[in-house]
Amino acid sequence: MPDTPGPRAGRAARLAAAVGSARATARARWLVLPGNVRGAIWIVLASVLFSIMAAMVKIVGARLHSLEIGFFRCAFGLLVILPFMVRAGPAVFRTERPFMHLWRGLLGTTAMFCGFYALTHLPLADATAISFANSLFMIVLAVLFLGEKVRWRRWSATAVGFLGVLIMVGPGGHGLDLPMAAALFGTLCVATVSVVIKKLSATEAPLSILFSFGIVSTVVSAVPAALVWQTPTPSDLALMLLIGAVGSAAQSCGIRGFRAGEATAVAPFDYFRLLFAGLFGYLLFGDVPTPYTLMGAGLIVASTLYIARREASLGRRPSLGENAQQPVRPADVDHDVGRKPPE
Repeated sequence: MPDTPGPRAGRAARLAAAVGSARATARARWLVLPGNVRGAIWIVLASVLFSIMAAMVKIVGARLHSLEIGFFRCAFGLLVILPFMVRAGPAVFRTERPFMHLWRGLLGTTAMFCGFYALTHLPLADATAISFANSLFMIVLAVLFLGEKVRWRRWSATAVGFLGVLIMVGPGGHGLDLPMAAALFGTLCVATVSVVIKKLSATEAPLSILFSFGIVSTVVSAVPAALVWQTPTPSDLALMLLIGAVGSAAQSCGIRGFRAGEATAVAPFDYFRLLFAGLFGYLLFGDVPTPYTLMGAGLIVASTLYIARREASLGRRPSLGENAQQPVRPADVDHDVGRKPPE
């Protein structure tokens, strides 16, 4: 005999209850992690998404100018987050720091243009490796403007990671040509954006930060894109729509990472982008990692794993100091956001 609506509804209710219980358990386990550990996880997830976006930019960059790609990335990224803004309600549109949002948008747009130009003119792994000079800028800026204290272990681990970057890009490098200069300048802008986001996230919701960047970057990038305009094909548009969606998701993860942990603690975990860029470069563009690439990547991975273990240890023994962060209680999370963030 077929099931009646009653038994089916009962099973659906039990399934929904089981799913809700599993989510609550996972959330509780997540919230007891130290802030720097949660921040590191968000940054690693962002690194995966940014690597996927970089590969797509390089693919479409073979046909379109990087300035035009940047405009579509901004415009499509803005369209992707608009439904979440509408669902969140009018409160998320309000801001206490409009000029800081504008500054973040200008810096982010400049960094994006530099990064896209480097991606379309350099090998994927090289462009990604060069971008990690921002870790050195990040530590200096965080100490100067965020008041963070950096102990010798974190300085040493970050220096080892950057040594790995130098090993990867040093031998047989391109020299300081225009793509290389653009990549290096973009890293300085990225580091500055990280500091601005850290300050903004103290009072602003992640959606507000994403939305303001979408507005500013779309307007600012429209003019240079018009100067090099080439009508994209439907496949180009589809790929750039994905670039916008993945880029917005990666931004959201990055914002949450810097919101959860100290900038100097979580920033080195972005080194995982090197591994993903090497993998995508090999699979999609036939780039074979050199021994220098493998050696540098090994140092980078070793330094990030050491930092992860160190931060987890500090989180379990907060009495040791060194900026250890207390685990967050469920009631403390997302109160300044006021609502569930986009999945």
